[in-house]
Amino acid sequence: MRRPDGRGATELRPVRITKYVQQGPQGSVLIEMGRTKVLCAATVEDHVPPFLRGTGTGWLHAEYSLLPSATSTRTPREAARGKQNGRTQEIQRLIGRSLRAITDTTSLGERSVILDCDVIQADGGTRTASVTGSFISLVLACETFYKPGRPFPVKDFLAAVSVGLSDTGEPILDLCYEEDSHAAVDMNVVMTGTGHFVEVQGTGEGRPFTHSEHAAMLSLAESGIDKLIAYQKDVLGNFLGWRVGRVE
Repeated sequence: MRRPDGRGATELRPVRITKYVQQGPQGSVLIEMGRTKVLCAATVEDHVPPFLRGTGTGWLHAEYSLLPSATSTRTPREAARGKQNGRTQEIQRLIGRSLRAITDTTSLGERSVILDCDVIQADGGTRTASVTGSFISLVLACETFYKPGRPFPVKDFLAAVSVGLSDTGEPILDLCYEEDSHAAVDMNVVMTGTGHFVEVQGTGEGRPFTHSEHAAMLSLAESGIDKLIAYQKDVLGNFLGWRVGRVE
C-alpha cells in the first residue's frame, strides 16, 4: 500500500532525539517523529507527596499539554478554559504509569521527578513520542543525583509506538494523523527493553478486529519498539546506556 509519506507498512517515521534543549530541567529532549515534535523535560524536586514522606521512597508523575499552535486549527489553552479535558488527563496518566514501570522509586530517595511533555507540533503519535522521549529525559535527570555503588533508578529501557489497521485492513506502524483519522483500528503499545509489555491500548475505530489481527499489530509494534530502543541507546551513548538497569 502507499502511505501518505511514502513509507512502507512496517517503517517508522524518521526519528530524531536532541538532548539538553533546555537549561532549567535536569533532563530535557526534543523528540521528532516525522512531523510530530514533543519537548520532554524531567525536573527533580527534593520532596515527595505527603503519603510518601518518611518512607525513603520517591515518586514520578507526568504532565502533558498540546500547545495552541501545534495543530492546523488552533486549540485553546486549557488554562484559559479553567480545566484539563479528558484526553489530556488520560495521556499524562499513561506517560506516568509507563515511566514508573521502569523506575526504582526506592533508589530515587525522597525525591519527585516531574515529566513535562509539551507538544510543539502534532501529526499523530504524540503520546507514544512523549513516552519515548521522556525516557531519555528521565535517565539524564537521574544521572545528576546518582551516587555510584547504588542501584541506578532507571531499571530498563522503555519506548512506545502506535500501530493500526489501515482502512483496507493492512497492519501499519507508527501512524501519522491522516492515517490515524481513517484507521479501522488504532493501538498504542508501550514496552520495555527486555520485551515486556507495559501498556496496550487498542480500539476498533471502524470495525471490530480479530485475534490474528491483534497479534499481527503487536508483532509490528515490537519490531518498531526494538528500533526505537536501539536508537535510544545511541542517543545516550555507552556511558549512560550502561547505567540503565545497573545494580551495584
